[in-house]
Amino acid sequence: MYNRKQLFLGAENESVFFWGARQTGKSTLLKTLYPNALTFDLLISRVYNDLAKDPDSLRETVLANLDKTPVIIDEVQRLPNLLNEVQWLIVNHNVRFILSGSSPRKIIRSGANLLGGRALRYELYPLISQEIPNFDLIRAINNGLLPRHYDSANPKKLIASYLGNYLRDEIVAEAKIRNVEIFSRFLEAAAFTNGEMVNYTNIAQDCGVSATTIKEYFQILEDTLLGRFLPSFQKKPKRKVIQSPKFYLFDVGIANYLLGRSKIEPKTELFGKAFEHFIYQEIYAHSRYTDKEYSIYYWHTTSKLEVDFILGDHEVAVEVKSTGHADTKHLKGLKAFAEEYAVKKQILISNDPLPRLIDNILILPWQVFLDKLWADEII
Repeated sequence: MYNRKQLFLGAENESVFFWGARQTGKSTLLKTLYPNALTFDLLISRVYNDLAKDPDSLRETVLANLDKTPVIIDEVQRLPNLLNEVQWLIVNHNVRFILSGSSPRKIIRSGANLLGGRALRYELYPLISQEIPNFDLIRAINNGLLPRHYDSANPKKLIASYLGNYLRDEIVAEAKIRNVEIFSRFLEAAAFTNGEMVNYTNIAQDCGVSATTIKEYFQILEDTLLGRFLPSFQKKPKRKVIQSPKFYLFDVGIANYLLGRSKIEPKTELFGKAFEHFIYQEIYAHSRYTDKEYSIYYWHTTSKLEVDFILGDHEVAVEVKSTGHADTKHLKGLKAFAEEYAVKKQILISNDPLPRLIDNILILPWQVFLDKLWADEII
């Protein structure tokens, strides 16, 4: 059992949509936080079939159990028409709902009732370091941070099954993809762009489809919470900057599997890429779980100066290096960015044993950075 950081801050008396990719632990968290809630699990065939045939029975059951709140509907995207009943109960009886699911795509694309702004949106992400006792970085980078995968001594088969089920049940079915083979090829190509700038034309040529189709496929990955774009920071640049976004899959273990990576060892190029991905997962989760929701960008000039992550309105610039001893050659991007923008903090995350300060740039061991991040001392 992990003590999750998602605690629905700011939604104590509000209804919420609660999204998260499969196996991030949504159902487990809800059972822990709300053990006495009235729950409808739409993955249970009987529950699904009863409500599909008779949506009114949701209202009738809730009204007979008003002492059991909140009301949880798990995998709500499977029956979007239930949201009409949900809205009626919120408006007329002030019932609090938690509407959980693995993807909002079906609800959004179907034009179903989104409750007119009466429900806040929250998400659950893979595990983060602060949720795991005796956190093991090498294990996290190799296994990924979905709970079952992190816990497994041999997660490869679990990840293969996970991707197969997700492709069939979540993406292919809900996004109505006709050519599964091409989409599978695209998914591998997307993994090769993980943490890199996206070039739709190049990927389209590799997959044998149009760039427009590739853009649609990336949108499907975003909609189904399998990945997200990291935009380029472009505020009043003096230097010419790259404008294409980067793309990250939602979990480093999923990226490893799609890329065919074997065991990732420290002091290798693969470790450096996976290490950066891991830090991004932590920063993104922090921005959402703490309710700060600060923006995250990357910065890259045409002359190849780069900073991995810009937090907020250029408040914090963060560079990630897997080296065990950071030195001045690792600081070029941070120094260049500080020449253009007023930066409150410049941080280089590394595997250094102790914090250091070089030219107003703070060198932080990754453990120290994450402790400070989750203590709200970074931003």
